[in-house]
Amino acid sequence: MRLSPNKEPVPYNYQHQLTGSLHKWLGNNKLHDKISLYSFSWLRGKAERVDGGLNFPNGAMCFISFWESKYGADLIQGIVDNPDVMYGVEVDEVKVTKIPSFKSEQRFLVASPVLVRKNEDPNNRKHLTYSDEEVDQYLSRTVNRKMKEAGLDNDQLEVAFDRTYHNPKTKLVNLKGTQLRANFCPVIIKGDPKSIEFAWTVGVGELTGSGFGSLC
Repeated sequence: MRLSPNKEPVPYNYQHQLTGSLHKWLGNNKLHDKISLYSFSWLRGKAERVDGGLNFPNGAMCFISFWESKYGADLIQGIVDNPDVMYGVEVDEVKVTKIPSFKSEQRFLVASPVLVRKNEDPNNRKHLTYSDEEVDQYLSRTVNRKMKEAGLDNDQLEVAFDRTYHNPKTKLVNLKGTQLRANFCPVIIKGDPKSIEFAWTVGVGELTGSGFGSLC
């Protein structure tokens, strides 16, 4: 989607508002009650820091992908009916992108940070980063659980952060008052190309339906 310039400063933690716009466009749906078989990027484009947030003087881009294609038509109709996004940003144009061809091993950049967590006890979840030895195990487990939900459990994917990447980072994201430590680092996925297409569509890690783990 191509988005217009904002009219008000966009807060640094705008993901919740973007998620709200997505569900507004989809209308009455059951996505909130299901495991997230979709993902969406953060705003992409030249951003300027201003008091209280970000400014996108030339507009921005954002992309959304659904494994269940029926939601795509609902999304487009919702945007036509109400193109408002947030803070004066509106959708100027929507393009449907052709699905790329994938190999059995594919490297992806991340269009939103990847969130990985493990349960340490019933009341505590540890945030894992690209430097943790066990993080790849949890990345793989999450996407394979989603594949099973989608009925694609004949193949297992291996997902790993790219340890050769020269500039990995983490970011503390405030999502509705919860502090989440997520990763900006490319990932490498191995498996059947159709299963890799699934991962590219739904994203990797946790909370892809809330603006984490989108791949490009």
